[in-house]
Amino acid sequence: MSFEHVRLVCHSDWSVNPHKRWVVSAALSADQRWRVSQPIPVGDPTTFFIHLQSHFTTPGCLLAGFDFPIGLPSAYAQKAGISDFLAFLPLLGMSGWREFYQPAASPDEISLFRPFYPARPGNSRRSHLERGLELSFTQLYRLCEMAHDNRRAACPLFWTLGGQQVGKAAIHGWKHVIAPALAQPGLNLKLWPFSGQLDELCLPGNIVVVETYPAEFYGHLGILNPADRMSKRSQADRRFYSEKLLSQAGRLKLDLHPGLIDSIEAGFDDLPDGEDRFDALVGLYGMINVVEGNHSSGEPVPPHISKIEGWIFGQAQPERGR
Repeated sequence: MSFEHVRLVCHSDWSVNPHKRWVVSAALSADQRWRVSQPIPVGDPTTFFIHLQSHFTTPGCLLAGFDFPIGLPSAYAQKAGISDFLAFLPLLGMSGWREFYQPAASPDEISLFRPFYPARPGNSRRSHLERGLELSFTQLYRLCEMAHDNRRAACPLFWTLGGQQVGKAAIHGWKHVIAPALAQPGLNLKLWPFSGQLDELCLPGNIVVVETYPAEFYGHLGILNPADRMSKRSQADRRFYSEKLLSQAGRLKLDLHPGLIDSIEAGFDDLPDGEDRFDALVGLYGMINVVEGNHSSGEPVPPHISKIEGWIFGQAQPERGR
């Protein structure tokens, strides 16, 4: 896998809460080192990619990672008659799919056309979602969300309850960032793996969007392994890993902004967004680790994955699919 045309890599830690959306970017310099900025708030999502393009000083490809799901569970897609996620995305919020982005407030509102649940906590059960969609909870996982040796299972897309849920971030990201950007031809936005293989997409002038999962990168980088029993939400635990982050920067040819070094050493301080800035940076490290050839990108992607489910950048393919 070649990333020779990639000149800018950015990673965004995403949330429905604008105060918890942070992005870190790294630009490739003439001496083939990555100049890494401090994490900054995402700001207006509608101008997100335009702002990133302003960082370019030489023609190249922008590789942008987002830590929300991009794709649909195969079992759900089959039941709903969806055969192509890329073609399906522009339909959301319109006509028969007008309620897709609105999480169901009660079990009776759940349907194939309104699959996210619940809108808010309160007597919500997974069985409600299973009955409403006529699918088992296991069928709501995409293959890339299943547990493996280095990581516990991610949360299924449609379940929007609990600290691990990412469904509401996906709703915001699809509706306000991905779908509008795909509709702007001048951006040359490509969505991996739906738009093609990475070799075909990472060309000068293109913006290539990939799904990331920082917890996947923890194992690649030796950070926050499950056996460590540590939490990214703890400033003390984030500070504990500061030496690893700084040493990994040398291995990955990263030149860190001085203010970023201070933040790493301080464990990203004790503010509520500390864990978001930490994850934004870990995601960037993980992406550059792949770009530098130290870890597989996750390709080749089986046909049903590249059309419907999508894949997490840098996650190895299992020996057997579902």
